[in-house]
Amino acid sequence: MQTTRVIFLGTSSATPSRERNVSSLAMILDGHVLLFDCGEGTQHQLLRAPVRLGSLDAIFISHLHGDHVYGLPGLLATLSLNGRTAPLPIYGPIGLGAFVEATLTTSYHHPFFDVEVIEEGEHRGDRYSVTNAPLAHSIPVLGYRVTEDDRPGRFDVARARALGVPEGPLFGRLQAGEDVTVDGRVIRASDVVGPSRRGRRIAYCTDTRPCDAAVELAREADLLIHESTYGSELATEAHERFHSTSVEAARVAVASGAQHLVLTHFSTRYTDVTPLVEEARGVFPNTDAAADFACFDVPPPL
Repeated sequence: MQTTRVIFLGTSSATPSRERNVSSLAMILDGHVLLFDCGEGTQHQLLRAPVRLGSLDAIFISHLHGDHVYGLPGLLATLSLNGRTAPLPIYGPIGLGAFVEATLTTSYHHPFFDVEVIEEGEHRGDRYSVTNAPLAHSIPVLGYRVTEDDRPGRFDVARARALGVPEGPLFGRLQAGEDVTVDGRVIRASDVVGPSRRGRRIAYCTDTRPCDAAVELAREADLLIHESTYGSELATEAHERFHSTSVEAARVAVASGAQHLVLTHFSTRYTDVTPLVEEARGVFPNTDAAADFACFDVPPPL
């Protein structure tokens, strides 16, 4: 199984700063690229990141605030000019279709590929799925959960040899869960293949107050990506503006049983987010801060 990697393309809230662009991240899932949010300048960030746009499977938009969606029309135009022909599904909240249609129509751009906008829909990819749930923000917003299919159990080569199975096609059939016959004897896949292993689970939750839906999206996730717009000294402002503090994000990680928390979507008032990370680690020790172009590998569960 290849490595799953999350690459942050923009980690600032509302407006860009010298160090951080507005929201976007790419997820490379066994060679498939998924893009989550597409703030202004995302395609410039992609040019500097180790992401192959030719492998882009789908785009997922959390909500229609500009810092999460203003880069989408330009990216679609570039994909078309670069010769993309495969259909591109774009998922998001109600209203996304009208936004995409209006911007492409009024800019007289007609992509050479089908742009398939799916509002509040779920995505089925190659050995993975993406589901969503409404979070708690000032406008409709969706959080997302990426779930890999369970993987086959480990194949016991020594056991298969001991049972007289010759190496070659029969090994592959057993690994695929199929029983085989060798010299008149039935060798069951369960004799040489261990129990299935669950796939990776990654949750993406921004912009939102802490809420039960975020906890459920992140349930037993290998990685939770959660907004951390403010530190705890601005908890009242965070609540009023429908955002989360670093400590609140950490509490979501604890309640969900997540393995790793990465904070993102920082207010531009923080030139150093170390205090926010330290606050969060006081609640959930395995916490890190995202930065533009930071990469986080997500190993498969043991």
